[in-house]
Amino acid sequence: MTDIPLAARTGRLARPSKLLSFAVVGALLAVLLVFFVLPVIWLLLAPSKTAGQITHDNPLSFGSLGQIGTAWNHLFDFQDGVMAHWLLNSAIYSGGSLILTLAVSITAGYALALTKFKGRKTLLTVTLVTMIMPQATLVLPLFLELNKFHLIGTVWSVILPFSFYPFGVYLVYIYFGSSLPRDLLSAARMDGCNEWQLFTKIALPLAKPVVGLVAFFSFVGNWNNFFLPYLVLPDSDQFPVQVGLNQLLTSTPSFNPVAGAGLNITIPELALAIVVAILPVLVLFLFSQRTLVSGMLAGATKE
Repeated sequence: MTDIPLAARTGRLARPSKLLSFAVVGALLAVLLVFFVLPVIWLLLAPSKTAGQITHDNPLSFGSLGQIGTAWNHLFDFQDGVMAHWLLNSAIYSGGSLILTLAVSITAGYALALTKFKGRKTLLTVTLVTMIMPQATLVLPLFLELNKFHLIGTVWSVILPFSFYPFGVYLVYIYFGSSLPRDLLSAARMDGCNEWQLFTKIALPLAKPVVGLVAFFSFVGNWNNFFLPYLVLPDSDQFPVQVGLNQLLTSTPSFNPVAGAGLNITIPELALAIVVAILPVLVLFLFSQRTLVSGMLAGATKE
């Protein structure tokens, strides 16, 4: 009787298990495809169809380009073009807070990483604790503080809280603490550079990747924020697009037959509004992938 080598027997036993694992992984990916990808495809195709076609036709079928134009006109004619105003508001809130976020995050992260001062560890601990706290827990204190200074209903009631970004401070702190060459700073000091020149002429130019990363996360988070603007902005003309989508939803006859009666806002217009709202973030992501990757790897190695 010929003995079968152990390696051969092990290989034969391994093949069915590998096939089974591949089958399980394939089934899991198929389920994820159904639950995550197909709804996105439906959202992109919905503006090309009428409300009746969405109900009766194949959910993944394409309607017509003309229907997209019709939905576009209905959407931007809603309440005298308030959709465009909401998009502009979002750009103002996100852009204004981004400038303040970068100014605060970069300087604070640099100070925490490279300077020694009393209370430094306490301040870093507070930053970390604030970073992991749910945003909803901070809304009430922020609202009371803004109300105390009579800022409710103003642009600053959105921009100032949006500028509070502990995660950005932490990212910059990690980068400067792990990737900025100390020998370079020492050499610059020997050449006569003061601390401000070290920051502006050496540290800041080297920190472009992490600055881009903080800018991206801050802008996306502010653009998608709904809860705080919903609380502090009582006037619909001041709404950012995310809060405006909520008002648009209540004006859709499919969801609110009473308030939406007689309006041209139906499911195709609502789907188009969602696509328009996420388009700036998507474009920003597509054009900043290289910067994002560089920023994520910036603090991975110690100089």
